[in-house]
Parts: sequence; structure tokens; C-alpha cells
Amino acid sequence: MKLKLHHINLCSTNVKEMDRFYRDVLTLGDEDSAELPPLNKDKGLVGDVSFVTDGVIQMHLTPKDVLNSFKSGQVVNPLERGHIAYRTDDIEEFMRHLDDQGVPYSDWGSNAVKGWHQVFFYDPDGNVIEVHQIVSE
Repeated sequence: MKLKLHHINLCSTNVKEMDRFYRDVLTLGDEDSAELPPLNKDKGLVGDVSFVTDGVIQMHLTPKDVLNSFKSGQVVNPLERGHIAYRTDDIEEFMRHLDDQGVPYSDWGSNAVKGWHQVFFYDPDGNVIEVHQIVSE
């Protein structure tokens, strides 16, 4: 099982201003559309997202949603403060690893992003971490 940093998600009450900041001040640009996650908008779990990149790591700028856990039915809310995300080549093995380590997690499956199996969990300070694998539906 390999892990590779994939994206950093920041939540904001003003995504448009965050987008302008990261583009104008940090000179980040557009991600190749083929690399963008296919959001599952029909589930209503994620609002309008801005995607920017340095050419290697994506940033997902999402609307802050403190009620997302109620909508999703999941304990871990990735849209309250944001999260860092890693991509794995074996999500089932990674979930077994979390179980072995005694780390509780929310298994979102592909509910938020079509074709990505996502799990979210907390580090010891309460920061949200996502690990996902691209899967066929």
C-alpha cells in the first residue's frame, strides 16, 4: 500500500476571494480538467469548489459547511475546517491498517466523488485526513 500527497482542501466562507488570493498572490493555476475529481453533485454533499494547482499538488477550495456530517451521515466532517488528502493504491488494505492501529474513520465510499473511494479520519490534534483510491463504479 502506497500513499502519495494528492491535495489540500481549505474551507472558506468566501471561495471566490480564496480563489483570487491563491491565483494572484501565489500564482497558482488551473488543473488539467482530466485530473479534477468528478464531484457527486446529485448527493448535495459538496458545494461549488475551486481547483487550483502548483502543477503537482491540487488545492480544493470549498465552501465551509458545518452541517455536512448531518447531510452525509458520516461522523468525520471534511468541510468544516478542511483536510489534507493522500491517494493510495489499496484502500481496503489501508482501512485494515487503520483498524489495526485502532484509528476510527468514516468510510464515505464514492458518495462525494464519483469513482473515488474515500475514508476520512482525525489525527491526534483533530485535523482531518482523507485517503482515497480511484475505483471503477
